[in-house]
Amino acid sequence: MAAWSWWRSPWTVWICALVAPPVALVLLWLRRSTAWWWRVAASVLILAWTGVWAVKVLGVGLELDGTGSRPMLSRRPGESHYARLERSRAEQQRRVESGTPAPAPVSEPAPPPAAAPAVPAKPEPAAAPAALPAPYWTDFRGPRRDGHYQQGPILTAWPDIGLPLLWQQPVGGGYASFVIANGKAFTLEQRRRQEVAAAYDVQTGRELWTNSWDADFQEAMGGPGPRATPTWHAGKVYVLGAEGELRCLDADNGRLIWRKNILEDNGAENLTWAMAAAPLVVDEKVIVLPGGRNGKSVVAYHKDTGEPFWKVLDDKQAYSSPMLATVAGKRQILVVSADRMMGLEPADGALLWDYPWKTQYDVNSSQPLVVGDRRIFISSGYGHGAAMVELSPAAGGRFAVREIWKNTRMKNKFTSSVLHEGYIYGLDEAILACLDAETGELKWKGGRYGYGQVLLASGHLIVTTETGELALVKATPERHVELARFPALDGKTWNHPAIADGRLLVRNTTEMACFRIAP
Repeated sequence: MAAWSWWRSPWTVWICALVAPPVALVLLWLRRSTAWWWRVAASVLILAWTGVWAVKVLGVGLELDGTGSRPMLSRRPGESHYARLERSRAEQQRRVESGTPAPAPVSEPAPPPAAAPAVPAKPEPAAAPAALPAPYWTDFRGPRRDGHYQQGPILTAWPDIGLPLLWQQPVGGGYASFVIANGKAFTLEQRRRQEVAAAYDVQTGRELWTNSWDADFQEAMGGPGPRATPTWHAGKVYVLGAEGELRCLDADNGRLIWRKNILEDNGAENLTWAMAAAPLVVDEKVIVLPGGRNGKSVVAYHKDTGEPFWKVLDDKQAYSSPMLATVAGKRQILVVSADRMMGLEPADGALLWDYPWKTQYDVNSSQPLVVGDRRIFISSGYGHGAAMVELSPAAGGRFAVREIWKNTRMKNKFTSSVLHEGYIYGLDEAILACLDAETGELKWKGGRYGYGQVLLASGHLIVTTETGELALVKATPERHVELARFPALDGKTWNHPAIADGRLLVRNTTEMACFRIAP
C-alpha cells in the first residue's frame, strides 16, 4: 500500500507531467484525496503541456488538411525528427567508411547462401560493372510532366501486405517530389534552417551528396520547406527553393555550377505558398516563373551559365509548373499563371495564345493535360472546375482558342489529372472521378483519398492518399474499382510519387520510401 501511495504522491504526478503527460493525468484522477476543482485545474495545465510535449518529443503537430479547414494530426519536422535524420545519415556514412554492406530490403529476405562446391572451382572472371539504367523520370511527374509511367509494366496484383518495401528512412521537410536518373534519386528538403538538395542511391536509399543554403520559408497551412521538384538534364540538376534560390548542380557530386535568386533577379514578390513550379529545360534554356512585373514574369536562363536568354510578360504567377508540348502542330511552352493559361514560343517567349483561368486565392496548381493533337484540359479547385479548349492556327503565327466544354465535375486543387484511352482520371477535390475527355461527362465518382496524388501506369491509377496510403485503382470508365490499398508513409502526404526502373518512390515531410512495383 505504501508503494502504491508513493505512485500517487503529488511529486510523482508533476514529474510524470513533465516527461509523460498522459500518465500524469491518470495518476492525478486516482488521487481521491485531492479536491475536484484542483484536479480539473491541474488537468487543464497538463493537457496544455501535452500539446507542447507532443510537438517537441514526438514531433506530432496539429495541421490543416487539404480543405484548409479540417485539422489533422501529423508528424512535423522538429528537433527530434532532425536528430533522427542526422543519426540516419551518420550511420550511412559509417557503413560506407567501414565497408559494411547496406541492410537487406525490408520485405524481401536475402537469398540463402549457396552450398559449397564439392571440388574447387576455377576463379570466375571479374564481373563487369552493372550498366546504369537510362535516365527516365527526369522531370516533375515524369518525362512529359503528364503523370504517365510508360517505361515498363507494373505489378497490378498487389500482395495483401502491400508492395515489397526496399527501403524506408527519414527525410527533411517540404513538398518536393523526386526525379530519377542514372541510379540516383534527387529531391529538395528542409533541414532545420537550411534548404538541402540531396541525391540518394535508388537501390539502397543511401545519401550520396547534399548541397545546402540558408532558407527557412514558413507558412501556417502547409508548413515549412521547399515546394518545387528538381529537374535533371544532361548530368545537371536544377533546383528551386521556396524563396527563389535557383541552383544548377553537378548531378554526380552536387557541386554548384551557377546560382540565381529568381525573385531578387526579377524584382518579384514571393507567393503566399512560395515558389512551387519545377524548372523546365528546353533546348539551351531553363524556364522559371518568378512572376515579376515589367516583363519579368516568365524567364529563360542559359542552362549552362545562368545568363538570361529572355524575360517576358507581367503575370502574377501561380503554382503550376511550365510544360513543353506540341499542340496544333506547334512546339510550345504551356504556362498557367494566376489569371490565365497560355502558350509561349520557346525561342523568345512570345505569346502564342491565352485562355482566361482565374481561381479564388490565385491558386492554379494543376498541370495542363494535352488531349489529342489540338486540345488542352485544365482544372483547378476552390469550386472553379475544369475546361477543355482547342487551338487553331490564326494570323501572325498566333492561335485562336475555342472552349469545347467547361464544368465543375473535376476540381484538381493541388493535384493533377491523367489521361487514359479518352478518359480523364483525377481527384475532384478529395474524391476520385472519371470524365469523358470528349464531352466532359462524369462517368463515375468514388473513393475518398483526401488531397493526395495520382499517376497512371499499365492501365491503372496509382494513388497516394493524404494520410500516406498507396492505392491501386483500375483505370476504367465503367465504375470505380479499387484493387488494393496499404499504408506506406506516416502523416500528411501531399508530395507527388515518382516511378523509374520498376521502383516507386514516395515521400512526405518526414519520411521517404522505395517500393518494388515491377512485376
